[in-house]
Amino acid sequence: MWIVELSYGADPGRLDARPAHRQLLTGLHQRGVVRMAGPFADDSGGLIVVDLPDQKAVEEFIAADPYYALPGVTVERIREWATFLD
Repeated sequence: MWIVELSYGADPGRLDARPAHRQLLTGLHQRGVVRMAGPFADDSGGLIVVDLPDQKAVEEFIAADPYYALPGVTVERIREWATFLD
């Protein structure tokens, strides 16, 4: 399991792209790839939990969604998460 931490800047362009981004995440959630996702309550960033085999697969997941390349969206950290409760 992997965690993708995002931070959001002031550029409003990301808000226009958010519906398509959420639609993509919803489809991946239905397939079991995205386990959880959402913005922080203060909308300063977000967190996505993905069930992928390795960091390369996570990077491919990120590259497949243009949202992550927008000004105002920064992937701050990718971390492997060793869960014991699922």
